[in-house]
Amino acid sequence: MSRTGAGERLARLLSIVPWVVANDGPSVDDVCKRFGISERELVSDLELLFMCGAYPYTPDSLIDVDIDAGRVWVRFADWFRRPLRLSPPEGLALVAAARAMLEMASPAAPAATGAPPTQPAGGATSPLSSALAKLEAVLGLNGDRAVEVELGAAPPELLACLRDSVSERCKVLIEYYSFGRDATSERVVQPWQVFSSEGHWYLLAWCELVAGRRLFRVDRIRSARALPEHFSAPNDIGPLEVFQSRPEDPLVMLDVAPEARWLVDQYPHEEAVPSSDGHVQVSLRAGSSAWLERLLLRAGPAVRVVSGAEGAREAAARRVLGRYVPATRDLHLPVTSER
Repeated sequence: MSRTGAGERLARLLSIVPWVVANDGPSVDDVCKRFGISERELVSDLELLFMCGAYPYTPDSLIDVDIDAGRVWVRFADWFRRPLRLSPPEGLALVAAARAMLEMASPAAPAATGAPPTQPAGGATSPLSSALAKLEAVLGLNGDRAVEVELGAAPPELLACLRDSVSERCKVLIEYYSFGRDATSERVVQPWQVFSSEGHWYLLAWCELVAGRRLFRVDRIRSARALPEHFSAPNDIGPLEVFQSRPEDPLVMLDVAPEARWLVDQYPHEEAVPSSDGHVQVSLRAGSSAWLERLLLRAGPAVRVVSGAEGAREAAARRVLGRYVPATRDLHLPVTSER
């Protein structure tokens, strides 16, 4: 039996609590059935709420949970009934998430906020559309002050195929370009989850070609076709992380100049040690040599390999140059002689 992680329990609890509050004392059986958990798991989750509250943690500032006669109630303390105050970045994050949901329900809708979608989920007056309009008004995003929400270059029909396959538990034949290996292959996958992260759509699935769990970037899937074969998904698919390093991946240490600090923010790493000259010594796991070479070529002279992949940049540069040299040999370039 797999053990549920803390992140998954928290996400589940954040879904259970508002539903219980909205239904004003639903039965334990109804809660368990709706969220697909046992009574033991429900009680264990709700026990986490007993010590949740605000300073000074007196009874009137704590969340109250009551389970009696087969029913469950969650009552918020007065502190939690105050209007939520969001910072501008938090508000923009909510706008982006809401717009993404509307875009998924209506692929033809415009991506910029400030203009209502053509056909949002539930219609033009759906609760989500109405809440989004109010939030945009508070943030001053109406009219000409629009914010572009980039959801990644994933065709709506491809996303729809993958999401339908996830819900129907049917296998999918995909043609996928692997960035790390610089190769395209066909493979049958068992789709577990479609999610977005940092502007890209991802598919978490079991790949039958390699007999293992794999994460696919949707914009690198050239084609997808649902198959008539079905599968049973695991109860716990684990964390939805874009990158998970493996112990066997080589550890590379890089010296990162100040102009390449974006590398520290964008890529998972095991350690980042700043130095007095503004440089940062970054240790990270390189899942493939092709990925590391592309990173080094992108960063240019602002990143230097300290250990773990000596000569990687030079080898990649030679291969790139080799692609252009044959072409230049066929050109009739003017030749000048030195005097």
